Amino acid sequence: MRFGAAVLRSSESRYAVEEVTLANGPADGEVLVRIAGCGVCRTDLAVRRSAGRSPLPAVLGHEGAGVVVETGGPQTGLHTGDHVVLTFDSCGHCRNCQAAAPAYCDSFASLNLFGGRKEAPSRFTDAAGIELAPRWFGQSSFAEYALVAARNTVRVDPSLPIELLGPLGCGFLTGAGSILNSFAVGPGDTIAVFGTGAVGLSAVMAATACGAVIVAVDRHVERLELAERFGAIPLHVSSGDLPGRIQQLTDGGAQYALDTTASAPLINDALRALRPTGHLGLVARLHTALPLEPGALDRGRRISHICEGDAVPGLLVPRLIGLWQAGRFPFDELIRTYPLADINEAERDFDAGRVVKPVLIPEVRAR
Repeated sequence: MRFGAAVLRSSESRYAVEEVTLANGPADGEVLVRIAGCGVCRTDLAVRRSAGRSPLPAVLGHEGAGVVVETGGPQTGLHTGDHVVLTFDSCGHCRNCQAAAPAYCDSFASLNLFGGRKEAPSRFTDAAGIELAPRWFGQSSFAEYALVAARNTVRVDPSLPIELLGPLGCGFLTGAGSILNSFAVGPGDTIAVFGTGAVGLSAVMAATACGAVIVAVDRHVERLELAERFGAIPLHVSSGDLPGRIQQLTDGGAQYALDTTASAPLINDALRALRPTGHLGLVARLHTALPLEPGALDRGRRISHICEGDAVPGLLVPRLIGLWQAGRFPFDELIRTYPLADINEAERDFDAGRVVKPVLIPEVRAR
């Protein structure tokens, strides 16, 4: 099977939409999905700064959604024509997977970032017959089609706008899941969200849906305006004494804080803005050592890393769709669509902060 896909050949090159070949159809437990839309995530951009740890050339993209066109058998639980959101891969049999914590799968890094499944090596080749890297996050959905394990799909109602749902599988899942799962925020709880990109704004929307008091911190005025529209109190990063301001706005300190910036000074500000026993969650990967200021963890305050919003996607994605249908999680207002052919423009706009969540729409014409 031959179809179009956006191939990244080196960390310095532009994407090129090329014809790729898929040698075989779905094996046991797999499905072939025609991609209707795929979000662009910061993790896709990070491949350029991975110092060669992420194998290239590759087809990236891990916020895909589309329609099943072929299944690897009845054990997938899916049928041709089903609409699905794609999400991260996990093994399904390690201790954490069996404990309903697939984001902490023992094989998460190898399955999603570096090597793929040993039993399903790369079956992508380019027009010259050169093998492309194994599936990115189990999907490689910057393409017209994706071959995925049924385990990392979530079936959704076919009446929904499937082309917009892909980011529910990662970016929006992470932000909202941090609120709903990791913190279990409830009415009247207080939370400070540092960074109002796709993850931060989805956290704001979820916290508003929970009835929380939210302070959103960012340096971009237009992002703070969005956060305010979604229910947060905006606070510019240059306001001065951020911990003191947040403590005033949250009646003595936030119960929870979520950092999406990986900025050491802001992480320390977030810790000092917490009330005693408060919890700070980090969702962005740190690239340097994190020095903590004296006293930052005093009085029962704690800090943890949150991966994929602590989500079981099959449970959280339908919950987020339900909130969206009720008008309480308007994630579609963060999306701007681009043709897959315009992936380089979408990446530039995203990296420059001109768009919160680009979604690429393939023009499917398999051969």
